[in-house]
Amino acid sequence: MEEERLDLLAQVAIWYYEEGLNQADIAERINKSRSMVSRLLDQAREAGLVEVRVRYPLRTDDGLEQELCREFGLAEAHVLAKPPDDYPFLLRRLGELGARCLQGSLHPGITIGLSWGTAVHAVVSAMPAARVPEATVVQLIGAIGHGDPMVDGSELGRWLAQKLGASFRFLSAPLLVKDEAVAEALRRERVNQETLQIAARAEVAVVGIGSAEPEYSSLLRAGYMSRSEVEELLAAGVVGDIVAHLIDGDGRLLDIPANRRTVSLDADSLRRIPKVIAVSGSIPKARAIVAALRGGYVGCLVTDANTAQAVLQLHRQRAIGPAGPCGRRTGGL
Repeated sequence: MEEERLDLLAQVAIWYYEEGLNQADIAERINKSRSMVSRLLDQAREAGLVEVRVRYPLRTDDGLEQELCREFGLAEAHVLAKPPDDYPFLLRRLGELGARCLQGSLHPGITIGLSWGTAVHAVVSAMPAARVPEATVVQLIGAIGHGDPMVDGSELGRWLAQKLGASFRFLSAPLLVKDEAVAEALRRERVNQETLQIAARAEVAVVGIGSAEPEYSSLLRAGYMSRSEVEELLAAGVVGDIVAHLIDGDGRLLDIPANRRTVSLDADSLRRIPKVIAVSGSIPKARAIVAALRGGYVGCLVTDANTAQAVLQLHRQRAIGPAGPCGRRTGGL
């Protein structure tokens, strides 16, 4: 069945990219709608059957990068200069910057931790296929099970592992469960416990930073929380999340039930990963990014110039002490 699907994707891609047929012509040939043809073409690209290369220059802002390093003690910052207004386009550019950062860390035997979300999807999508011997990709959080499966950590992990010729370890659990005892039992389950131990030994991790604002909440979009639940989190002081850990404005992990109901790598282990690459952009994410940086979860930030300026302004408005020089990663505050 899978072979038949790949054959169809390949044939549709050949008609469109090599023979120049438009989507309407292809839809007529296979007796499907034009929108279905568009989805098939997207799936062909995601499956690695089509490789499109656009030489778009990724210009970065060295000044803002240095400011972020100084203010937050980051080892690296990559700031896209002159970011596009269109968010999907911005996300693709940030994904390319993130992929470039990840590529620089690859070596035989590396273990890569992977979170979830649209930003992580953009990084994995931008990664070229290049075999890395004895590499391992490991899932940092449980599966979302709702919404777009391509932004789920399990699907992204398989995709990246396929591109790198790596092995893949996944968590056999949902991201968020209703009961704290169930979450604890799932974390202690032997296979999951082994997977989390492998994740804790990762050399590099690729994560997103989520906002707690209902309009931008990934947990709300994924169906894990209702709007009223998200608004309760805001009232409790939550400004964002990283690897599903809900944090306040200073990056502190909040002692709330939602944090005890998640199945993911614990916050302290995340901080100990040598290189955590956080990819996040757009001004509405600025408060959450500031929180993640103050909490010491991130060693390498990939963002855009507008967001970087907003992050620096917010941080300086609530200065909480000097940060280390660029190249030294500080701990939580």
